[in-house]
Amino acid sequence: MSYLALARKWRPRSFAELVGQEHVRLALGNALTQGRVHHAFLFTGTRGVGKTTIARIFAKCLNCETGVTATPCGTCAACREIDEGRFVDLIEVDAASRTKVDDTRELLENVQYSPTRGRYKVYLVDEVHMLSTHSFNALLKTLEEPPPHVKFLLATTDPQKLPVTVLSRCLQFNLKRLPISLISEHLGKVLGEEKIPTDAAALKLVAQAADGSMRDALSLMDQLIAFSGGKVDEASARGMLGTIDREHVVRLVRALASGDAARLLETARGIEEFSPDYGQVLDDFAALLTRVALRQIVPGYEGDELFEPGLLGEFAEALSGEDVQLYYQTAILGRRDLALAPDPHTGFQMCLVRMLAFRPAGGAAATASPATGSGRAAVTSTPSGSPSGAPIVRPANAGAIDPVQWARVIGDLDLSGAARQLASNCALLEHRGNTLRLAIDPKVARTPAQVERLAQALARYLALPLVKLEFAEGAAPVETPTQHGERRSAEVLDAARRSLEEDPAVLEMKSRFGATLHPESVRSTEQ
Repeated sequence: MSYLALARKWRPRSFAELVGQEHVRLALGNALTQGRVHHAFLFTGTRGVGKTTIARIFAKCLNCETGVTATPCGTCAACREIDEGRFVDLIEVDAASRTKVDDTRELLENVQYSPTRGRYKVYLVDEVHMLSTHSFNALLKTLEEPPPHVKFLLATTDPQKLPVTVLSRCLQFNLKRLPISLISEHLGKVLGEEKIPTDAAALKLVAQAADGSMRDALSLMDQLIAFSGGKVDEASARGMLGTIDREHVVRLVRALASGDAARLLETARGIEEFSPDYGQVLDDFAALLTRVALRQIVPGYEGDELFEPGLLGEFAEALSGEDVQLYYQTAILGRRDLALAPDPHTGFQMCLVRMLAFRPAGGAAATASPATGSGRAAVTSTPSGSPSGAPIVRPANAGAIDPVQWARVIGDLDLSGAARQLASNCALLEHRGNTLRLAIDPKVARTPAQVERLAQALARYLALPLVKLEFAEGAAPVETPTQHGERRSAEVLDAARRSLEEDPAVLEMKSRFGATLHPESVRSTEQ
């Protein structure tokens, strides 16, 4: 009994059946409807995205017995013969196997003759970039001025190798990689028609592995059906693709969230038993962190088939935004460096250790408090131990911080980066007990992670169990340290410019030589 592969059985036979590539479908459909069909088309894109499929559908549109149309009937002799690959006026050429100039000349000898059966003689040249330089030269004249009954459809995965003289004679269409969601949806429809049971997670895994190619996705699905004995599920998909169960990745993230190095390395050793592709493990790890980051920034984000909303909510609460970004960046850089490691498992372990080693000091979580009034936000934080830098600690009985002292306090805080920049763009309005009211420059944005770090640093500085920050929006009644510094720099620069303009030597040069002083070129050397 003969079996037709899914990629062949479910190959689109009309533009309506085509998955994705709407920009190409719309352009070709309009050209056919308006009767403005160019003589040469170039379809580019990676493997399996529909280049030759679109070319064959286009050939049907041109030769359908109902007339030139964007919706060929699919039942006439011309449409059926094109679908079956035996239409005499559709000449398909594999340029990879016919690269010589003699092959091209032989092909073009019959261009001037009228079509045998159809309305147009269509030349479909696949992997056209494989033609030799002499072959391109032989093709150029015909490609520029073909007979009215000839159309050229060229397809390539590497358009950079085509001479510009060929590119300039064609209408070019770049076919895009198909998104995972679109591939997964189409696979679900195909398996539904094939009466094969499946689950959404398995479809998602196959769609990811296809890397934007629908043909690869259908070929992988054929392989999976054979591998699993006819039932498509997540376990079978992971077994065939060589990926580990996602629960292992979840355990890794839980161990990182708790800062438990022993459990982290134990989980890594457990993964080793499956002899996984560690690059794929880090990809899965980064994919989970991406969804966690989306959940943190968009609270209503529900995730997808691979990671359920409850899990994302758990990690969004357990990990700070800073940690998520650090772990993600470490994972993708670690994947790149796997080839440089003594062996993949060692590289994977070092990547995990690096995540803990570079974790920001003080991982205590901040809890958001309800808004305390219009335009005001509050955050409460607890100190989490002093880092190795031994920050300055102010006695708890030293009284409230005076607003005038705020700039000096910032200098004493154990802060760096964006959190220090946030503090410098705030002015202290009031310090009462464990609550500090701050006015923030309205031009400055703040993130929960920055606010959390500032609150923790103040808690350590004040030797208090917790510090609560309240932010009053709007212009600050007093200068922030940043505004003070900018004003001071501007005053020093103005003074320097005035001093230079009044300098006797400068005045002498102006008088004797007609020199001109450009004030905007004056720079202050004060640090």
